[in-house]
Amino acid sequence: MTIAPRLARQFGRKAFGGNPASYHSARPEYPEWVYTTLASVCGLRRNTAVFEIGAGTGTATHRLLGLGADPLTAIEPDRRLADYLRMNNPDKALHVVVAPFEDVSLEEASFDLGVSATAFHWLDEVPALAKIAGLLRPGGWWAAVWNVFGDDTQSDPFHEATKDLLGAPNNPSAGEKGIPFALDSVARLTALKHTGAFDVAESRIARWSLVLDADQTVALYATYSNVTARCDCAAVLAEIERIARDVFMDRVVRNMTTSLYLARRLG
Repeated sequence: MTIAPRLARQFGRKAFGGNPASYHSARPEYPEWVYTTLASVCGLRRNTAVFEIGAGTGTATHRLLGLGADPLTAIEPDRRLADYLRMNNPDKALHVVVAPFEDVSLEEASFDLGVSATAFHWLDEVPALAKIAGLLRPGGWWAAVWNVFGDDTQSDPFHEATKDLLGAPNNPSAGEKGIPFALDSVARLTALKHTGAFDVAESRIARWSLVLDADQTVALYATYSNVTARCDCAAVLAEIERIARDVFMDRVVRNMTTSLYLARRLG
């Protein structure tokens, strides 16, 4: 069996900053239940000290601020994304740090909540979790959420029509043994347990549908790292548009899975 080449984690530091506005408009929001859970379970409310890893253009950042995160330390290694994040969130509670999470120096045990939204797979999980645990106060919470483009419980005609076109390379979100990183709950919960730093760890998922026209489909696929990394990116996107418009009659339905992992710091 041929193993598809995989994008290096370092690629994720610069993969999404070419057109921040297009990336922000093309990527779907996280379902409301995610934020309800952060509030009801993790205690996100006014004056909650929060750090966010890989904040990107601020899809989750905006909602965290609205729910009371203050201060909110947003960690983003790409300066182009960080500038866009600041521009669209002129909130005095927001502090943007432009650096990879591994290189950031923050005060130990000073945060009530840590969050990462569709970004944690770009980190080396074991040392990242150890650092995260060190930043949380006793009783503080860690929350990692993903919007996964796919649902293995349902047929996905558009994915089947385009999977050979997309091909390699994969990014770390592909996970291991055919299980996407975000949906491999056994591996993710085991990693949390092995830190010895959390007394509660759980996962929650929900399935939903994303309906797109051909233009929206192309805009979305143009944000995929395994598409932008290809030398024939323009040709791939042109073929995706043709399939979406001519074969699927300008209506693409992608099956989505939102996956949320929660863990409470020993206290």
